[in-house]
Amino acid sequence: MSATKLIVLSGPSGVGKSTVLRSLLARYPNQLRLSISATTRSPRPGETDGVDYYFLSPTEFTRRREAGEFLECCEVFGRGHWYGTPRSELTPSPNDPKWVILDIDVDGAAKVRRQIPNVPSIFLQPSSDAELERRLRSRGTESEEAIQRRLEVARRELSHAGEYTFQVVNDSVDRAVAEIATILTKLGAIPATNP
Repeated sequence: MSATKLIVLSGPSGVGKSTVLRSLLARYPNQLRLSISATTRSPRPGETDGVDYYFLSPTEFTRRREAGEFLECCEVFGRGHWYGTPRSELTPSPNDPKWVILDIDVDGAAKVRRQIPNVPSIFLQPSSDAELERRLRSRGTESEEAIQRRLEVARRELSHAGEYTFQVVNDSVDRAVAEIATILTKLGAIPATNP
């Protein structure tokens, strides 16, 4: 695993991680790829196995977890579903020189750092607590109880921002992507000549 070109990206729910990642991957498709996580939850409409997630039965997930096939994994409390990063996603291939981005929560990131101490990590922060709450509410997909639970988790996650190599504020997607691109250029993940 030492040859793996790996970057950890974390941030609280509602910070805009998915939007920033989509933009980053679209700009640098030949240099970056997103690690695909495994989960025991069922696919949502439009999700594809092996593209969005590896959808596993609880039995298969347990078998793989006990066999040590995950770099990190956890059960998401309140939902009863497991999520994990398959080690196979990090296996360097001579035909795939891309750096792998792990989009994981702070607990998963801490587990990765224990195994790969010098892994570069980026924490994406909201411009303010009020903006984070506004983004969560604007989704219009969750109950008040779910929003409050996400805000509580977000506050806990924000308290771990200092454990990351880099911190980027997402006050504008373009600015956040540009700042992350600058970081990735310094790490050697993308060339300075890219747009």
